[in-house]
Amino acid sequence: MADKVPVGILGATGMVGQQYVRLLKNHPWFSIAYLAASPKSAGKPYEEAVDGRWHLEDDIPERIRSMPVGVASDVSAAAARCRLVFSAVEMEKSVIAALEEQYAAQGLAVVSNNSAHRWTKDVPMLLPEINHEHLSCISQQRKNRGWEKGLIVVKSNCSIQSYMTPLYALKKAGYVVDRMFVATLQAVSGAGYPGPSSFDMIDNVIPFIGGEEEKSECEPLKILGSVKEGGIDNAALPSITAHCNRVPVVHGHTACVSLGFSGEKPSLSEIEHIWNTFRSEPQELSLPSAPDRPIAYRHERNRPQPRFDRDVDKGMRVTVGRLRHCSLLDIRFVGLHHNTVRGAAGGCVLTAELLKAEGWID
Repeated sequence: MADKVPVGILGATGMVGQQYVRLLKNHPWFSIAYLAASPKSAGKPYEEAVDGRWHLEDDIPERIRSMPVGVASDVSAAAARCRLVFSAVEMEKSVIAALEEQYAAQGLAVVSNNSAHRWTKDVPMLLPEINHEHLSCISQQRKNRGWEKGLIVVKSNCSIQSYMTPLYALKKAGYVVDRMFVATLQAVSGAGYPGPSSFDMIDNVIPFIGGEEEKSECEPLKILGSVKEGGIDNAALPSITAHCNRVPVVHGHTACVSLGFSGEKPSLSEIEHIWNTFRSEPQELSLPSAPDRPIAYRHERNRPQPRFDRDVDKGMRVTVGRLRHCSLLDIRFVGLHHNTVRGAAGGCVLTAELLKAEGWID
């Protein structure tokens, strides 16, 4: 493990933190060197800190069981052991933003699952298959703050990843999507643990998730934006309207999407071909966590489904189906991804791999 990058996990006892532990267990580039959580877990062996609330089917990795848990606010402890930290802490947004900047100021690369810095202009909000070129903004970020090696990169809201890569693949092929309607059916794990109560969720759908519709309508525009002097300028299109619902599914966010095109419109068969053949930087670089196929189309009229499609290709693939004409816009389809893997920990691990491959992490 001496040649691997030592990494820390902030918020290691939570649902996303546990996914980091699982995904990094045998990672070829990264090795877990530090775990941190809230003060109530501090000083405990990891196995004890998650006793009764380890939520994954895989057992806790043997090497991690006895690893002591530190306090996420103790920046110096992580800086002494790590070069990179994955941030999945649960605190007030302003506290998270300040804490992540403290880690970066100590020379650490911070790859964050949190929303605190998503709208910081010089912080890339990365979906590696879409806007990998936004990493060039790190140079401006370091200059703005006087950091020599530190950096912050964040992931987007988990729900938008069911449709952003299919949307971008069409954009890359030369088509202009100017309107989008989306209704998301979001798993309970997206709310963290314990999430909504069983009394609220069984035999029920909750048609409100606080802040989710605003994120779904605005975050795609930063991801599709361009790097300018001083930071990232948002794209003007598409215009998006979103309905976000919590449904009684454990893992796997589904999105029912309608798209409208400006100018030339692709045929359904061409769209399917674009999706199935789409490749991007993570695939070209053969990054360890990259799916072989970022998007795959299912022809069955009742797919994708969370239970059958969320774990495909390491849980990192977007599965699409039910492509057809739309009577209001131009086309409609259903997209699905694993929200705590592709949409959270796995997406951040892929981002860290891209940072390393492109020389942003020593």
